[in-house]
Parts: sequence; structure tokens; C-alpha cells
Amino acid sequence: MAERSTAAVDVADNSGNDPLTAKADKAASDGVAEAQDTAERSARDSDDERRDSEQSGITAPELHSGHKLARRYRLEECVTRLDGFSSWRAVDEKLRRAVGVHILPADHPRARSVLAAARSSALLGDPRFVQVLDAVEENDVVYVVHEWLPDATELTALLAAGPFEAHDAYQLVSQVSQAMAAAHREGLAHLRLTPSAVLRSSTGQYRIRGLAVNAALRGISSDRPQRTDTEAIGALLYAALTKRWPYEDDAYGLSGLPKGVGLIPPDQVRAGVHRGLSEIAMRALVNDGATASRQEPPCTTPDELAKAVASMPRIRPPEPTFPTPLEYQRTTYQQGNYGRPQARSGAAPMSVPMPPPPLQSRTGKALKWAVSALLIAALGLGSWQVADKLLDQGSNEKTGETGTQTTPGGQNQKKPQRPPQPLRIAGAQEYMPHGNAIKEQDVPHAVDDSADTAWITPQYRDYARFGNLRQQGSGIIVDLGSVQSVRAIDVTMYRAGQKVEVLAAGEESSGPSGPGDFPQSLTKLETVGDKLEATMQKPVRTRYVLVHITELPTDVSARTFRGGISEIKVLG
Repeated sequence: MAERSTAAVDVADNSGNDPLTAKADKAASDGVAEAQDTAERSARDSDDERRDSEQSGITAPELHSGHKLARRYRLEECVTRLDGFSSWRAVDEKLRRAVGVHILPADHPRARSVLAAARSSALLGDPRFVQVLDAVEENDVVYVVHEWLPDATELTALLAAGPFEAHDAYQLVSQVSQAMAAAHREGLAHLRLTPSAVLRSSTGQYRIRGLAVNAALRGISSDRPQRTDTEAIGALLYAALTKRWPYEDDAYGLSGLPKGVGLIPPDQVRAGVHRGLSEIAMRALVNDGATASRQEPPCTTPDELAKAVASMPRIRPPEPTFPTPLEYQRTTYQQGNYGRPQARSGAAPMSVPMPPPPLQSRTGKALKWAVSALLIAALGLGSWQVADKLLDQGSNEKTGETGTQTTPGGQNQKKPQRPPQPLRIAGAQEYMPHGNAIKEQDVPHAVDDSADTAWITPQYRDYARFGNLRQQGSGIIVDLGSVQSVRAIDVTMYRAGQKVEVLAAGEESSGPSGPGDFPQSLTKLETVGDKLEATMQKPVRTRYVLVHITELPTDVSARTFRGGISEIKVLG
């Protein structure tokens, strides 16, 4: 890898089964003590980047929380400041969402390369990477704006909790290698693929941040970029399997291998490691193959690594474990013994006299005859009333009279209900519960009374739920201007096969934007065709109506998905 040591904090490996103990003792006999000067080494590693910044003589722009870039991006918290640049968590006040910002002086020697890397990365448009949203040179500073994923967790934090299960490690190397293979096909390399550059979302999808940009910020380059990124993926897999960094130096909060031992397979570092994943990690890390027993060729590009992972037998997730239920105890009442005298030990069982069959006595027979006579009389009376009603209806039809009752004023009690009429839509906005818009500029196309225009989502890959990037889905919220009685909805979809529901906000709601703001269901969640029409049994009082899409139909191929809305009409 381009960088094999960086700022880190020692984390003790408390694994109970570590076959390295004997090898570590052997290395210690050569005068190398793994625990010696641990505190000094940790402090030295944590100051590496700060010392590089001081030696370069470049200082980051003097900015502070609350400062605005382009009258839009408000800086909130500085997360990195080194080597002449700073990284911030910020807020895009125009779109009301969190973003990340890298800032460096315009005269910084790497300013031009950072701008070029950011713009190249933005053109990729692959949802498996954290997207670059803006790259600007303005007022003597250069800044790069990228997505901020508040619900994602860095791989560094995940590794601190312990090594991965085989299925989780398989998902990591499979998704990251496929994403990097796609990037290299477009001529883009990462060159700084560390645990802090890999994020796992709440749905289990991995996303990579800093493609090309992180390396440009630090002036990192490589003559063999594909080999560099492949070795980095191998190191991430090695760390996921063992909770150790595959080199002698500690890094990223992980303990390195004992000095003098060399690079050994993960299944010799920790008991229970999946053999196939161990070999994949070694094939990515070294050039002469993984093991002497298999003699498989090394993986020198992310594409080769992705194909090697795909050729492995599928690793299934572990079966869920459920607590063993307590043994069911039958009570005396449930066993049918409640109130019965219990037989004494050694005593003969008591004989219980059986009652005579019901209604076999003379009184019982008389009662049966009386009940039968009453039933016959009731049936006869009912038949007579039905016949009389039918005769009345027949006479009304002959004379042209109707059965509608009238009031003394001569008007019918039940007036015919007028058909629903379209309500005026005062405005519309995109439904984005996490603050990230899709095609907000196209929302007016869905309420312009024209089926030729539409709000259309981007194309997503692999997963119908918006590429698993939007678990809450998306859609359009229409504003009726004031609280109205909604009696029907008429929605024309961009294409058939979308999973949709229509929801309404509460009568007192103002500016709803999240899932909990739409408690009233106008239609059930289901897959619909080109049209979604529904009439309410009872009018719903609301001002805001949400057409909510949770899953998209396929587009072009079975692995791509796209949807949208052509026209929304609300009737009252």
C-alpha cells in the first residue's frame, strides 16, 4: 500500500485463541519486545501528519464555525486540520442537509490537482461512492463539497468492536472490490483506501469516500494505482478477519503483527477464520500467491479480486438465535381437575353418578313441543311480512311511485352526492426524510397538468429500494394551500411496477417532511400499474398529501432500477 503506517491508537487484541503467541515469543528472543515504548510510539504516530504540516510551511485557511462559503455552506465543526488544508462538517442551507467540505488555499501547491480530482470523481456518479457535490475556487480558497452520511459508521469503529463474522467480511471485500473495479474502468484510483475511508450504512451497504480526492489532498501518487488499491482492499479484509493490521506497525487503532514474524495468513493469526477469505486476503496482499497448497495466482487489480471473490462458494449469514422458551406448565384448572375431589393414595377411586340425558323426562318433552310451536309461529309471521313487503313494492312500480321518503317540505331526505372535483395544488416538494434531494428541480413536472413531463428518479443499481441508499423511499408532497376534504386521488406513474402508497398529514400539520408526519393512509402500500386511482369511503381532512414510492421497477436491465411520477391530482 502507499501508506502502511499512520496515526493510530494501540488497541489490545483480547482474542482468546491467538496462534501468534509462540511466534511472538520467538521474535522477542531476538531483542524485539512488542510492548516496549508503546506509549512513545503511539504519540509519535499521532503527530506524524501534524509534523508533516509544520515542515511544509503551509497553514490551513483561518476559518471558524459559522463561516459561510458561497453564502450557502455554513461550517459547523472542523474534523481535520493538517498539511495546509482543513475538513469540516457543514450545512447546505439551500437544500437543508448536512455536507462535508475540504478547504485549502488557492495558492496551495496541490490546489489544482484537488480540483481536478474532485471534478473527475463527481463525473463517475456511482452510488457506491460518497458523491462529490461541488468543487469551486473562490475568494483565494479552493473547496470541495461532498455528501455527509450521518447514519453510516466508519470501518475503523466497526473493527474496534472486534473481528467480523465470515458473512460480514465477505460482503466487505465483495462490495469494495466491485466498486473500485468500476472506478478503475473509468480511470479513477483511490490510493488512500484506509478503514476511515470505508463506511457501512444502517442497511449493510458499504460506501467509499474520498475517491481520488483524499490522495490529491495529501499529494499521494502511485506508478501502479490498481495494484495499490488492490493491496489496500486486501489489508481491509485482513483486518476484518483478524482485528490486526497486516504489517508490523500499529495503525488505525489496530495492533500490527509481531515483529520478525512476517506476513502470515489470517487463519494462522486467529482461530476460526474462513479459509477461502484468508486465501483471498493473501492473494491481494502479496505477489507470489496465497499459499503453497493452492498455488493460485495473485490478484493485482480490483477487477481480478472481485472475480476471485465472486468465484467463491456463497457465504450465508449466520442463522438467527432465539432464546429457548420456558417449558409450559399446565395448571390444575387447565387439566380439568379444578373443584374435583382428589383421590387419596391407596384409596379406591370415587364413582361419580352420571346425570340422565337432557330433556328425556315428561317435563322435558313438553318443553320441546312448546319451543317447536313457537318457532313455527315465528317463521309463519316472518314469511307473511316478507310477502306483504314484496306486494307493496310491486304496486309502487306499477303506479310509478318510488320508495323515497320525503319531508313535509317535499324534498328528499338523501340528496345525490356530487362527483369529486380536482382541488387546486398550491405547491409541491420532494419527499426527502434524510435531507438528500434526488431531482428537486423536476418536482413541478408532476403537478403541471401535463402527462408528457414527469419527475423521474436517477438510475439505481442492484437494489429496487433506491439502490439501498434510501430506506425511507422518496416521492412528492403536494400542498393544497389550506385544509381540504380529500375524497379521491388520481396519480399517473412514470412507469408501471412501482411500489407506492398515498398518505396524508394531520389536519393541524404544518410543513411535514418525515415518515411520522403522515399518519393517515389513503391507499395501502402495493405495486401499481401506470395509474393509481382511489376514492375515499369518508373524506379525509388534510392540507398535505404524500405520494410515497418505496421500491422501483427495473430499467434497461434486471440490475438497474428507475421510477417516477408523471401527474398528481387530488380531488375533493
